[in-house]
Amino acid sequence: MNWQSLVIGAAAFVLIGVFHPLVIWGEYYFSKRIWPVFLVAGLALLVAAIFTKGAILSPLLSIAGFCALWSIKELFEQEKRVQKGWFAKNPKRK
Repeated sequence: MNWQSLVIGAAAFVLIGVFHPLVIWGEYYFSKRIWPVFLVAGLALLVAAIFTKGAILSPLLSIAGFCALWSIKELFEQEKRVQKGWFAKNPKRK
């Protein structure tokens, strides 16, 4: 049996779930201007995945890297959702 694939699948599910609130939090406090942080994190995680040996760790780093890169798109979408009133706007920001 190959349990590694189940671990990777479950971890991918968790990582996607973790990045969703990170996007909401990042947009709320920093606006979409925080996208370079996600870019650098995503690229760093992908580079780490390339140079990491391990049947579980390397795929997890890769999944996290792509989640971070996908979050850039979601930051811009989150701004639109805030403008529509679907999510709270930070009153301390203009």
